[in-house]
Amino acid sequence: MSEPITLNVGGKLYTTSLSTLTSFPDSMLGAMFSGKIPTKKDSQGNCFIDRDGKIFRYILNFLRTSHLDLPEDFQEMGLLRREVDFYQIQPLIEALQEKEVELSKAEKNAMLNITLDQKTQTVHFTVREAPQIYSLSSSNMEVFSAHIFSTSCLFLKLLGSKLYYCFNGNLSSISSYLQDPNHLTLDWVASVEGLPEEEYTKQNLKRLWVVPDNKQINTFQVFVEEVLKIAMSDGFCIDSSHPHTSDFMNNKIIRLIRYK
Repeated sequence: MSEPITLNVGGKLYTTSLSTLTSFPDSMLGAMFSGKIPTKKDSQGNCFIDRDGKIFRYILNFLRTSHLDLPEDFQEMGLLRREVDFYQIQPLIEALQEKEVELSKAEKNAMLNITLDQKTQTVHFTVREAPQIYSLSSSNMEVFSAHIFSTSCLFLKLLGSKLYYCFNGNLSSISSYLQDPNHLTLDWVASVEGLPEEEYTKQNLKRLWVVPDNKQINTFQVFVEEVLKIAMSDGFCIDSSHPHTSDFMNNKIIRLIRYK
């Protein structure tokens, strides 16, 4: 048995052994505690890792037992996934993937309801015509909103892995906007011809993309097509009894159901 090591993970203390921390040499912890990556110390001399302290208990228990044990009411799969990605323990990554498949299969009947809204908004912006010459211009912009509810939390996470906001030159998953596990609201705009790229950032205008296809969603028709594609790949089908056909064809309401 090696000497005990105390870790400070995000302010929470854990005590374990060097052999446990290096049980997977190719992992982040294996590299840190074999000397390949320098470690930091807190004011008490404990090894400091600036990650989530609460979630680390599941990481450490896996190092000890090679089993991923989660409580039945565990509600932080997204956070656990991010922590597992950081520590790069390959068998744990695989165990988490198996757990997510198991939970997905456990979700039997599910419902997905999307209410769509669209409006036209006039945007004003300046155009630089020469080094010291600017002109004021304006254009109409399509503004979209989608209110999404699903009884399947995992489906919303799946949706979040496919749809990304484009803002300030960067793509960010809509998962980061998922504060309620069953509800998600998306607001985005279509690209406007002639609108300078920096104006989208100045006016806080987000655009929506589908990855990995790198397709921009500029119309509700494209949005509906992409959501249907994702939902049907997850076992959903159109609810023939609701909504009314005219609403569905007019892209106002989408309701899908899944039976397993």
